[in-house]
Amino acid sequence: MNALWNGVKAIFGAFFLALIKIYQYLISPILPNACRYTPTCSQYGIEAIRKYGPFKGGWMALKRIARCNPWGGHGHDPVP
Repeated sequence: MNALWNGVKAIFGAFFLALIKIYQYLISPILPNACRYTPTCSQYGIEAIRKYGPFKGGWMALKRIARCNPWGGHGHDPVP
């Protein structure tokens, strides 16, 4: 059962990373540079998913994207 769960996590992780890479290569170059944080939200998402897995890392990335607004913070915000 543990091997099955690890397989599911690997599939979801690869899927989420592929979505982020598609965004980075196809959509991000079209948009103006407006990122408030370093690393960028997409790079943060990649690092979080690689470090914490697709579910916790994905949740961390979504929270980071929600903070990225004119009334949110800015500056250096690495993956904990």
